[in-house]
Amino acid sequence: MEKYKELLDKIGEMKVTELGELVKALEEKFGVSAAMPVMAAGAGAGAAEAEEKTAWKVSLKDGGSQKIQVIKVLREVLGIGLKEAKDMTDATPKVVKEGLKKEEAEELKKKLEAAGATVELL
Repeated sequence: MEKYKELLDKIGEMKVTELGELVKALEEKFGVSAAMPVMAAGAGAGAAEAEEKTAWKVSLKDGGSQKIQVIKVLREVLGIGLKEAKDMTDATPKVVKEGLKKEEAEELKKKLEAAGATVELL
């Protein structure tokens, strides 16, 4: 890890939007994806799949063409400042809230989509 210390320090100083650009550039250059790998459902996955999902995440996929409206919704729903909401909208895809009940997640999704965002429930 010591040989990467300088590189990691530089990355640590980057803004969220710059990190997003870096990830995209690395994905394009090396033909890889930074997305979490999804485990294929195999014979041993039965018990986990049988349980119904109880906690949901709301992921902002794209701020859309009316980002100001999306920023307003994020500020209202999450109680965050203007800069944080703008950074979140610019750094898509981004999980905006997690650990929600299905109804709460669907309501947040509906509000963000009404403001022009593309949203996914995870």
